[in-house]
Amino acid sequence: MSAAVRKRTTRCGVRKAGTNGTRKAVKAAKKADKKAAKAIQKGEHGRITPGNAKKIIGVAKVVVPVVAPFAIHAVSVARERYERMRAHRLGVPVDQLGSFTGRGAALHARIAGDGEALRELREQSASGEEAAVAEQYAERTAARLAQLTSAVRAAERMPAQRRKSAHRAVDAELGRIEDDLLGRFGVATRHTK
Repeated sequence: MSAAVRKRTTRCGVRKAGTNGTRKAVKAAKKADKKAAKAIQKGEHGRITPGNAKKIIGVAKVVVPVVAPFAIHAVSVARERYERMRAHRLGVPVDQLGSFTGRGAALHARIAGDGEALRELREQSASGEEAAVAEQYAERTAARLAQLTSAVRAAERMPAQRRKSAHRAVDAELGRIEDDLLGRFGVATRHTK
């Protein structure tokens, strides 16, 4: 057996693990270190050079036209999903989402929903006396909802702690209005006072 063959094998004839791969890794690391040292010596380390810029532009000319349509599609899908999620959370259709913005968006959406429920209450009360009572209630409640809308808008410009306090107060008032509305629609609630 020659000396070269003995170096590559152990007593059992199995090749030693990692000697050739280790040598290649060490050689590649030395080469990279030399290249980095040369760039540092030239003052080009960490800077964009004209050569590097040309390489980047060349790669971009090939990659951007291929990747851009996929990226645009992914962004539009993500945006659509986000808007659907926000609309679902607020309880409004996606096309009306732009009407409810800011920190009080959820309260504005609830107020709009309560206003719609008031319109339906007016339409459902058909008899003369019942319609008159429903109309008076709807007018009072609509005026109160307008005040609550103004309060939510005013709270937008308040410091965080006061805004949260105002939003809690509006939320509690909306809860009472909604309980009363549900009672007028014939739905029993647990929170009715």
